[in-house]
Amino acid sequence: MSSESKINLGLATQKAWTLLDEFKAFAFKGNVVDLAIGVIIGGAFHNIVDSLVKNLIMPLFAILIPGQRPYTHWQFTAKGSTVHYGLFLGDIVHFLIMAAILFLFLVKFLGWLMRPRKAEDDAPALNRQEELLTEIRDLLKSREKTT
Repeated sequence: MSSESKINLGLATQKAWTLLDEFKAFAFKGNVVDLAIGVIIGGAFHNIVDSLVKNLIMPLFAILIPGQRPYTHWQFTAKGSTVHYGLFLGDIVHFLIMAAILFLFLVKFLGWLMRPRKAEDDAPALNRQEELLTEIRDLLKSREKTT
């Protein structure tokens, strides 16, 4: 093996290890792992909402509409094509529930948690001029009280 091919092989090996190191740094960052956990929990939450819509909310809608079959059979036929509007309505309800929960939890609640807290009694620091004016005001007030 010539020295030139050994150098090229060494560079290729070094680049491969650098790429592997970069991938490990990316894949095992806290944010990526947190994101993966969030996706898994989101998938499980999707199943819960899906079951809520299919097994509770939409059957209740079917009870409220007299003479209708289960919502999965709500359909009409036009020009030989069947339109399953019951399933579509179920998907709309599912979307609205997911959007409302995500908005309330992610946008509002987490925004409220992340908002920096300020103590009500925290007054901004006064500069030297403001300190002197405050002292003068307090002295004038104390003079008025004594007279």
